[in-house]
Amino acid sequence: MMALDKYPVTTKAITSAFLTLIGDLICQLLIDQVSKLDFRRTFVFTLLGFVLVGPTLHFWYLYLSRLVTLPGASGAFLRLLLDQFVFSPIFIGVVLTLLVTLEGRPSHIKPKLQQEWFSSVVANWQLWIPFQFLNFRFVPQKFQVLAANFVALGWNVILSFKAHKEVVLK
Repeated sequence: MMALDKYPVTTKAITSAFLTLIGDLICQLLIDQVSKLDFRRTFVFTLLGFVLVGPTLHFWYLYLSRLVTLPGASGAFLRLLLDQFVFSPIFIGVVLTLLVTLEGRPSHIKPKLQQEWFSSVVANWQLWIPFQFLNFRFVPQKFQVLAANFVALGWNVILSFKAHKEVVLK
């Protein structure tokens, strides 16, 4: 709690990095069932959790709470709409683009987005819409990223899977 109060961005960045690390390891071991871990892949995914996901979500949730001051279910619903139908589709595209680029495959950006972006956004909506409504409705803004991090572990497994599916070049 003290770290969250004193260093909110750093605390959220570290938490997000840890969750992206664990999410990618679960994906590689349980879903991809690799015989040898790809530590470069894990490093890049974890790095994005640290430098992009945690800090971006911190500032996004802060901005969202200031933008939508309507209380109760109406405010939560409006924050949910902005989060899921404006922010999330863009953010998923950015994450996929950066992952492919940092993994040394910039020529795969367009095919990766064509192949995985829409299904990733739909998967995001299926997981996050119910949770985010409850998060925005009942969780104080200060704890919303932390609360979302519990669901984020499952999301990170899904996102790692989609981000690392082989691109089918047409």
